[in-house]
Amino acid sequence: MAKRHRIPVTATVPDGVSDATVALIRKAIRTALLCEGVTVPCEIDVLLTDDAGIHEINRDMRGVDAPTDVLSFPAFSYVPGEPPVDDADADPMTGLTPLGDMAISMERVKAQAAEYGHSERRELAYLVVHSVLHLLGYDHLDEGEQKKQMRAHEEAIMAQLGLKR
Repeated sequence: MAKRHRIPVTATVPDGVSDATVALIRKAIRTALLCEGVTVPCEIDVLLTDDAGIHEINRDMRGVDAPTDVLSFPAFSYVPGEPPVDDADADPMTGLTPLGDMAISMERVKAQAAEYGHSERRELAYLVVHSVLHLLGYDHLDEGEQKKQMRAHEEAIMAQLGLKR
């Protein structure tokens, strides 16, 4: 039997998270990896937190003293559109390629869903997809081609999830 992706989800939010939320996160990650042509079994660790928790991570890891919606911490530097296709980066103990970690503020999910006029489900899936693309080397720091390329991939993956705008 082929190895599958490992996607541990940890929550530090007061009310915890539902099984449906965890299932959505895992589905969004698997769909993004499939759409991006990732053929090796990977591991991505997900932390669901609140604004205070993500603020602390942002300050400690990036030197930015503010909360944000999602943070991505890639394990490797991939070129956008050139995902891992062999087990060269795989952990010898697990056989899984560690793509990295993501942290998501569930408070931001709720607030941004209201601000943009769509469901929390769509907002959460979008932030997960956005983070996976960062783990695979995509970026949007400029307002040019990189940002357009990343947005096009996000929209394609969201369409596969049935969560278009």
